[in-house]
Formats: sequence, structure tokens, C-alpha cells
Amino acid sequence: MSQSTHLDQVTIRFAGDSGDGMQLTGTQFTNTTAMVGNDISTLPDYPAEIRAPAGTLFGVSGFQLQFSSHEIHTPGDQVDVLVAMNPAALKVNLQHLKDNGIIIANADAFTMRNLKLAGYEQNPLEDGSLEGFQLFAVPISTLTREALVDVAMGARDKDRSKNFFALGITYWMFSRPLEVTLKWIEEKFSGKPELIDANKKALNAGYSYALSTEVFTTTYTVEKASTASGTYRKITGNEAVSLGLIVAAHKAGRPLFLGGYPITPASDILHNLAKYRHYDVKTFQAEDEIAGVGAAIGASYSGALGVTASSGPGIALKSEFIGYAVMTEIPLVVINVQRGGPSTGLPTKTEQADLFQAFYGRNGEAPLPIVAAKSPADCFQTALEAAHMAIKFATPVFLLTDGYLANGAEPWLIPDVADIAEIREPLAQPGEEYLPYKRDRQTLARTLAVPGTEGLEHRLGGLEKEDLTGNVSYDPENHHRMIHLRQEKVEKVADFIPPPDFSGAQEGNLLIISWGSTFGTVFSALEEVKKQGREVSWMHLRWINPLPEMLGRLIGNFKNVLVPEINAGQLVKIIRSEYLVDAKGFDRVRGLPLQTHELVEEISSYFEEKK
Repeated sequence: MSQSTHLDQVTIRFAGDSGDGMQLTGTQFTNTTAMVGNDISTLPDYPAEIRAPAGTLFGVSGFQLQFSSHEIHTPGDQVDVLVAMNPAALKVNLQHLKDNGIIIANADAFTMRNLKLAGYEQNPLEDGSLEGFQLFAVPISTLTREALVDVAMGARDKDRSKNFFALGITYWMFSRPLEVTLKWIEEKFSGKPELIDANKKALNAGYSYALSTEVFTTTYTVEKASTASGTYRKITGNEAVSLGLIVAAHKAGRPLFLGGYPITPASDILHNLAKYRHYDVKTFQAEDEIAGVGAAIGASYSGALGVTASSGPGIALKSEFIGYAVMTEIPLVVINVQRGGPSTGLPTKTEQADLFQAFYGRNGEAPLPIVAAKSPADCFQTALEAAHMAIKFATPVFLLTDGYLANGAEPWLIPDVADIAEIREPLAQPGEEYLPYKRDRQTLARTLAVPGTEGLEHRLGGLEKEDLTGNVSYDPENHHRMIHLRQEKVEKVADFIPPPDFSGAQEGNLLIISWGSTFGTVFSALEEVKKQGREVSWMHLRWINPLPEMLGRLIGNFKNVLVPEINAGQLVKIIRSEYLVDAKGFDRVRGLPLQTHELVEEISSYFEEKK
């Protein structure tokens, strides 16, 4: 007879070879947990090697999920439960497991060969090295084959269902229903009855094994989270960006065009948008990054909303064309889903190290607005804002996300599209006098004319433009004027965007300034710090260029300024140079989100005597 224990929140990590289906397993656990009503935050962790040898440390794939009965903002620091499908998965991920945490290990995979590949001299399931943890060594492969004895499949094919057996165990352990995954199996493998049968039987067998065996003695329940009323769905950052762009184009009355080239982890934006052709969306997979951005600029020039999406290496290739769009003053949304660098770097890991690239990564004086998403769901709103400002100010706009946000998921309250404001920035009309660089007084944006419109003919090329006429100009004073007009135009964006998130007093001992995906970690860390009775003020920047007026007004009121980042200290350098304050950085560049407990320790140190 098992006992039931109530928990407030749980962090679980599924880990195994990249061929073990850990991303699928984690996704199914996430989908079911979302349907149950818990708040969720996920961290898929892909191996950087495309086909690393099975059983090696390089080939380990992981999926981490935190779910809770209250609002959460991170996928968790340390895990409560580790599902390890082989020795390599155990070795790589044991460091993340809490003391007395639960290990569910596929005992069948702990062969001498796999132990050697993972660097173990002895079997950790048997040598006592896992004392201090709750170990459940389960022969998952063997039990899966036994459950599928009547299914007409080979042993290797049957082994592919072992992830569903493991999933069934965790469903029993955390009181999750099977129906969501059973329905998914039917839809996913429609027309392949043997796969439907195998995966259903494996899932049910894992659940029944945990239910009937005396090995597992405790089930855990996490109550439904209290949320605002409305319709929710689970969404990843890349999905949210895609939907935000579609809505923005619809609200602007323009077709949407994305020109890009596949690159991890931005490719899903291209894939997702390709599904929405019936919403006047066109996607173009170009032969390279340069062609992708060039096509997007051409689309905007012809009256569409032009978008290009990439990651750091691809943005480097696009840089000249982005500078061209700055000079010709053409709307363009440039999405950088940041990943570990430099160069190819860590293509499947997360980082915030492309901020300098967004600010300065073009030749000449080529300023442009920069906006950064703070969570997977927030990618929808930032995509909307980026598109709006690109059209309103006739300029490229950088939208920064990262690998963590792109692949991570959380519940999203689906907005009513009718409540989203129109983006009505008119194009030049026939019959009007048209000067290509005549500017709006409020925004300094020039008005675009659709090519081929009678009476609105004009030239556009790669050389500096003359003010008003747009003719090629080598005049020194005109060049000086155009450089400063483009900079002033970016600064005017501050008049049309929402203020930054701010909490706490407007003066004091410590101000934290964050941006992008560090939002969740800072939020969680400050919750802990407040329990200690310490007051900390916090400003989270959504728009990083231009910097908000509020920041300049308040930053001098604080004795200390701390800037957490997943880079070697980029925003902190910008803050120092802009405001001449001795801001300090808190940076960790591990290819992972910042750890809440480490930031709590850093914040607490500012309240000790030595500080």
C-alpha cells in the first residue's frame, strides 16, 4: 500500500542518449502537467554533437521541468527526480540532483561497455556511491520487451518504447493521468497500428509496474496552480515569436515574409511560420544567411513586414545587409536566438553574449532599436512590439531571445486578438508629392512608397543618401546630419514603448538591472531575499536601446548596482559608460540559465559588514 505526499513544487529531469527520446518524454510530461493545471517551466538540454556515439557523455540529452502549485519563473536549480536511461546520463546529471533526491535508473543499460564509455570503473548502482539518494534501479529495457511480447516488432524497435515505460513510472509517481499521452500516441502514429500498440502498452506497463511493485512506496501530488481566468496553452519561445509576428502583420495590414537559413536554435521559427501560409505568411529558406536577410529587406521595400531569424553566427553574416537597412531606413525585424559562442561555439546551449553584436556589430554608425524577451510566453509580446517599432520608425529592430527561451515552455494566457492595437503606419499614396527622406516630425521616420506606384518613383542603393531627396550624396555635412538623424530616430523610440518593469524603493542600498531571460532567476532570487527581510530594488529592461529615461533618473540613487547576465559582462559595460556609475556584473557563462541560489548569495553579500 503506497502512501501519498503533497508537495508544493517538483523539479524532474529526464536524461539519456539523444536516441532515447528524452525530449519527447519530457514534452509529454509537460503537456500532461499543463492539462492538470500546474504552473510549469521547462529547460530542454540538447547535446551539441549531431550524432555522438551512443553511451558517451557527449551524447547525453536532457529535459528538465519544474511544476508547481503556485507561480514559478525558472525550470529549477537542482532536481528532485532524475530519470537516467544509461550510465552517461547519470554521470552528467548527478551533480544537479538534490541530497536525498530520487534516481530512477534503467539498470539494463549499466553494462560493462556503457560503464566504460561513461568513465565508471564500477557500477554506481551497486558500489554504494549513490548513498544519500533514493535509488530505484529498474530493468526498464527488459520490462518493456516483456510488455511488448505480443507486438510484431524486433527487439531493437521494442527498445525504442522504453522511454514510454519510464514515463509511465513517473506518471504514477506524480499522480498524472495517462489520457493526454495516449491520445497523442494515436494522433502521432496514425496509420501505424504497431507503433500505437507498442507505445501504449509500454506506457501502461510502466504505470502498472510502479503501481504493483513493492519497490515504489510513495506517490506525490502537486495541487493545481491558481491562475487568472482565461484560455491557456503551453507555448515555447519560438512558437510565441511566430504567433506574435503573424498578429503584428495582420494588425499592420501587411503580408508577412520571413527570409532565413536553418540554424540552431532559431530554425523552429522558420518551421512554425511555414505552417501558416493561409494567413498571408510567406517563408523563404534561402541558400545562405545573406540571401535570407536580403530577401526580407526586399519584401519590406515592397510593402510587406520583412523578418529574418538566426543565431549569432548567422547574424554576423547578415551584418552588412542590416547596416544597409539602417541607411536606407527600411522596416526589418531581425531575430537573434542567442546561443553559446564564439563562432559555432555551443549551438544547443543558451547564452546572452550577442548584446554587443546587436549594439555594434555593423560597420559605420548604424544604430537600431533592441528589445529582449524575458520568458517563453513574453516572446509573443516582444515580437509584436519589435514589428510595430520597425514599421513605425522605418528601421531594423533587433529582437533578442536565446536558446533557453526558444526551446523552453510555460503556460500562456491566450489574448483576445481584438484587444491588440492596430499598427497603421501609412505608405505613400499616389498624387502626393513624394520625397523619400522627408520625415515625420514625431518619429523622424521616412514614409515608404511601394515600388511601381505611379508618381512615386525613386532611387534606392547602397551609398549614403541626401536628406529629403534620397539622391546619392558625398557631402560631408549631409553625412554628418544623416548619421545624427538616424541616431535621434532610435532615441525617439523611447517615447512610444512601455516603461521597464520596476519594483522596490526608488533609492537604497542595491539596484539590480537585468535583461532578457535572466528575469525568472532574478524574480525567484528576490523572493528568497525578501524572506530574509532585505529590501532590493529591481529594474528589468525590455528595451535596451534606447535605454529608458527612468533608469537614468534613478540609477544615481543607489549605493550599489548589480547586473546579472549570461555573458562575460556586456550590459554592465554599457551601463557604466552611459551613466558613469560603478556597476558590478554577476556573470556565469556555462551554456545554462543563471542559478537562483548563486544569485541569492551574491545579493546577500551586499548586506554584509564587508560591503
